[in-house]
Amino acid sequence: MSAISVDADLDRLADIRALVRGVALSSDAPPACLDDLVQAVDEAATNIVVHGYARRGGAIDIEARLVDEQIVIVLSDTAPSFDPTSVPEPDLSVPPLRRRPGGMGIHLIRLATDSMVHRARPGGGNILTLTRSLDPRPKEER
Repeated sequence: MSAISVDADLDRLADIRALVRGVALSSDAPPACLDDLVQAVDEAATNIVVHGYARRGGAIDIEARLVDEQIVIVLSDTAPSFDPTSVPEPDLSVPPLRRRPGGMGIHLIRLATDSMVHRARPGGGNILTLTRSLDPRPKEER
């Protein structure tokens, strides 16, 4: 298992991405799996900084590990409780240029992972667990 705790600041996203890349590479994750995980965790951490803490500071704890044939990433924060799994899917029938900016991050996380689970953090905050199988998805090669 690899873990870090970072300030909830957009400048620290590179450290989070490096942790995810390191665990994916050491797990022999195929490139598509690595790319999916980096994107999903980057989106989740950005949401914590921008929306959870509203850029007022805080901390994000990240753990990444291989469990069987899945990479499991856990992001924990003490921001106000928010369950991203309750956010409805975006209306993809609306052309991209006619949609309001934003609102696609959680959709991208869902597409990039096999599961996204939220639970309240004891004492306040959020624990978000993202899981991605090492197995290639259709149209992916190992």
